[in-house]
Amino acid sequence: MRPKKTILCVDHNEQALAVRKFMLETRGYRVITALSSEEALEVFRNGGIDLVLSDLLMPQMDGNELVRRMKDMTPEVPTILMSGTVKAFERANRADAFLPKGACTPVEMLERIRIMIARKRGPRKTLRPAFHEMSRAMQETVGAA
Repeated sequence: MRPKKTILCVDHNEQALAVRKFMLETRGYRVITALSSEEALEVFRNGGIDLVLSDLLMPQMDGNELVRRMKDMTPEVPTILMSGTVKAFERANRADAFLPKGACTPVEMLERIRIMIARKRGPRKTLRPAFHEMSRAMQETVGAA
């Protein structure tokens, strides 16, 4: 069984955070939550995060600044910013993706998360070279017929 991917969810709204955590955990992710950007940075510094999903508009430090600091530490970790205010999209210029709250279905959010974690992982391991050689030989044989 492959290890669970860890998602750091950040939002100052406890209810929204609880809903997101439940949704992600029921899909097999390990979820760590943070109610502030400062708390999220502390968790992020400890490592082991595969993706960050954060609210954009938060008190003290907004999601864009949070992502900037995280990218300074570990640029390869994918980040997604969310906001209920689509006009805030222009402010979300540090993240790898932006999702509008309310206009994005849970299925769309899960698919975006899956794709971004897969990108971080890199391409799937290729098949053994012997298999490729056999496959190429078969194609040449079929093509010659």
